Amino acid sequence: MTPAQQPPGETRPGGRTARTRAAVLDAVEAELSEGGFAALSMERIAQRSGIHLATLYRRWRSVEGLVCELLTEASTGIPLPDTGSLPEDLRLLARRIGTFYTAAPMRRLVEAVVSSAARIPRADTVLADFFHDRLQVAGGLVRRGIERGEVPPDTDPEAVMSALGAPFYYRILIARGPVDADLAESTATAVWAATLAGAYRVGGATPVVGRATPVVGRQRTDRTD
Repeated sequence: MTPAQQPPGETRPGGRTARTRAAVLDAVEAELSEGGFAALSMERIAQRSGIHLATLYRRWRSVEGLVCELLTEASTGIPLPDTGSLPEDLRLLARRIGTFYTAAPMRRLVEAVVSSAARIPRADTVLADFFHDRLQVAGGLVRRGIERGEVPPDTDPEAVMSALGAPFYYRILIARGPVDADLAESTATAVWAATLAGAYRVGGATPVVGRATPVVGRQRTDRTD
């Protein structure tokens, strides 16, 4: 693929291209933190980053393209585990999400975009597209668990990942409380138990009852009493 054929925002690693991308994304993050989505403009980002306006339009085409790339870049700070065990993957991912959002810049980024999405249709579209893509990728953890026979075959991977992430966003955006290890542990344990019980089956199938509540990292066991 030639540079002219690359999708918006796609760059080659290293050199001037990487420096340009870093300068632009730093400017987008700073502008979002200061003025929110409504105040973003290609002109302000060009001025702040020192990158020519024509370059921004050629590579990213729009403010929405820039914000999407910033969110995608930020999400790489949460690597997806692959331990060979779904409960352990859920535990590790929850811990990584918690660690990621203890950083003030990441909290501000999420707060700025979510706040804007409630008022600005363009921002809402950016946020919806980002989370749709992220859930698709993260759902790979659950799909591997299905292949290993750890959970029901009709488990909805995206529903499981939504349940894992939801408590963190509630804590950040609604409760305005700390994101800590206790939240990560309790979330992973609850999501694993609900997944085993069939709570996240495709089509909302009736969950299985009569099972012991499992602890993350241990095998499910039937009740004997």
